Amino acid sequence: MALSPATKQKVAVVLEVTKTILHWGFMPTVLYLGFKKGADPGLPPLTLMNLLWL
Repeated sequence: MALSPATKQKVAVVLEVTKTILHWGFMPTVLYLGFKKGADPGLPPLTLMNLLWL
């Protein structure tokens, strides 16, 4: 099954947008989930200042 040039272009655009979203959204997502979970017992609490200090 061959794809038309228009379909190939649409797939390329969708892949490029997906790549950009993953590229710019990965670290904020990881940081959000880490702050949401909180620190392990016995460790100091997580704050934005602690993140910037390290």
